[in-house]
Amino acid sequence: MRPTRSSLRRAAAVALTGTLVTGALLGTPAQAAPASPASPDTAASLAASLGDRAAGAYADASGKMVVAVTDAAAARQVRAAGATPKLVTRGAAVLNRATAELERSAKIPGTAWWTDPATNQVVVSVDSTVTGAKLERVKAAAARMNGAVRIEAEAGVLSTRINGGQAIYAGGGGRCSLGFNVRSGSTYYFLTAGHCTNISASWYTNSAQTTYIGPRVGTSFPGNDYGIVRYDNAGLTHPGTVYLYNGTSRDITGAGNAFVGQSVQRSGSTTGLRSGSVTALNATVNYAQGSVFGLIRTTVCAEPGDSGGSLFAGNTALGLTSGGSGNCSSGGTTFFQPVTEALSVYGVSVY
Repeated sequence: MRPTRSSLRRAAAVALTGTLVTGALLGTPAQAAPASPASPDTAASLAASLGDRAAGAYADASGKMVVAVTDAAAARQVRAAGATPKLVTRGAAVLNRATAELERSAKIPGTAWWTDPATNQVVVSVDSTVTGAKLERVKAAAARMNGAVRIEAEAGVLSTRINGGQAIYAGGGGRCSLGFNVRSGSTYYFLTAGHCTNISASWYTNSAQTTYIGPRVGTSFPGNDYGIVRYDNAGLTHPGTVYLYNGTSRDITGAGNAFVGQSVQRSGSTTGLRSGSVTALNATVNYAQGSVFGLIRTTVCAEPGDSGGSLFAGNTALGLTSGGSGNCSSGGTTFFQPVTEALSVYGVSVY
């Protein structure tokens, strides 16, 4: 049957419509490919570059990096960089003022504080020694910050862990744990906690002090908590590993910065290998001997004798055991000196 004039008009209209649709699709800009997931260092750098428009970064339960931001434009930057933005009300300046207020008014042995990017607050913890008038001072300081500060109770007493990997012994008495073996050129050293190296200039492998390791060549505590000892005994081997207390060791191939939400392990001569996660960075801890700044806070337990021991994730060195509260029976909190700072100060590297 020959097509009618009206059916030809309909076919032309359909053809024309199809051409217009195809043309519209061809003319539409392609969608940008999603950014690769942001690394922890990228997220931290982005938060720092945003200044007061950001309030820290952390890994969520899936391991994806989250950056707390205060406005939509900053959120777009975070998303474009491959991280998840979280809108919050307090920027870095407000949280920094809260920390400064605690520094002025609540610097009491047994207290510690850090910024929690997930809740957009500064947390101040108080151990069992902070009672009465001292506790009221902390509460008053928190109240002045209009919700930017919250108070948490810390189980037990906050103290340095005077004694990481395998045991080391101070000349004159005292036991700590070796953190990481390091080197500068052909000279070898080990890092440990500064509150350990403060107590002696000479270090040994055994409690009888018959096998000499070498001399202390640097120490910093309080303020920081790191120290360095040189290997002067040619008969001692010093591999770049961490002992795992199961007959094996972990090769440490680099050093890095911890991030909130990271899974970590600690090796220490009292309690062996323990695991947990990072809960805060840049924490201030007020020990009886003085304050230490810029520490990593974790859920890993530790006990006296673990001081100076290794905090690591995989093959990456992260920190040196400083102190904490609780124990490995009931659980506790442990703080670590970031190892990257000590490496930089002493001009050494892991291997």
